[in-house]
Amino acid sequence: MTAEEQIASLEAQLKQALEQLKEVSEQLRAAQARIEEVEKLKTPPPPFVKANKKQAQEEQKKARKKREARHNRARRRSQPTQIVEHRLLNCPACQLRLGGISLARCREVIDVPLPPPVEVTEHRIYKGWCAGCQRWYEAPMELQEQVLGQGRIGVRLASLIATLRTVMRLPMRQIQAYLLTLHGVRISSGEIVELLHRIKVHLQPHLDALKRAIRASPAVQADETGWREEGINGYIWAVNTPSIRYYEYHHSRGGEVVKELIGEDYDGVLGSDFYGGYNIHQGLHQRCWVHFLRDGHELKEKYPHDEQLFAWATSVKAI
Repeated sequence: MTAEEQIASLEAQLKQALEQLKEVSEQLRAAQARIEEVEKLKTPPPPFVKANKKQAQEEQKKARKKREARHNRARRRSQPTQIVEHRLLNCPACQLRLGGISLARCREVIDVPLPPPVEVTEHRIYKGWCAGCQRWYEAPMELQEQVLGQGRIGVRLASLIATLRTVMRLPMRQIQAYLLTLHGVRISSGEIVELLHRIKVHLQPHLDALKRAIRASPAVQADETGWREEGINGYIWAVNTPSIRYYEYHHSRGGEVVKELIGEDYDGVLGSDFYGGYNIHQGLHQRCWVHFLRDGHELKEKYPHDEQLFAWATSVKAI
């Protein structure tokens, strides 16, 4: 192909490209005109709806803070309670004495010690005869800090049983199996029940003191949750102050329980959610802000064009 023919072919291709560009430009102008018509037909949002704010150019250019890399990070070793050293003095192949012995590596093994057997302490109380008084005298013995009442279960074992029953909520048979398996002690279910009753009586003065402190507090937060016990539905009620957490089990969820917990003449501020049982308190009452704001948000979603509602919700959030 000669040079003249190549020039003619390129001119034809250029002419064709210019025609296509002109056609695309006409289509673009038509599309822009259509977009402007559609924008004019749009309904403007209500005046109380906030407009979308564009981020300032400087904020957009700010580099994001890189997250700290957490991969390939070794787990921290625990503080050893004992160290066992494994040394090799002679070569296992030729039996020559090894030189340059140094620490090669460490391996950590975490385990629990064998459970201790139960301690059985026999207190032998001796007596003596007084010829002058004509009577027997026994040696004094004070066991109030070791055992509750006249029972044989010490306070540490009693605390363990109470924790297994109330915190871990284990049945009587499992408590018996736990004590027998780990500590080798046999206790009947009847004795466990009697022990729990004795603990309740012993701790009742402390519980009454906590309730008096709560009723004297200037503010109390109350709440309740379902609690099934021995196949019967009930509720755990909680009344809390910054320093006290007090819980009571009741079968009822009625407002009378609120009176029983904080007293009928409580003059402080009761904090609670919007459950109707707390309405029995006629004094100062602070409702939960989270529940209140959540209800306001649901109202805004339900009535998106209510200007007064949006203004009210904004003022509530500001408070």
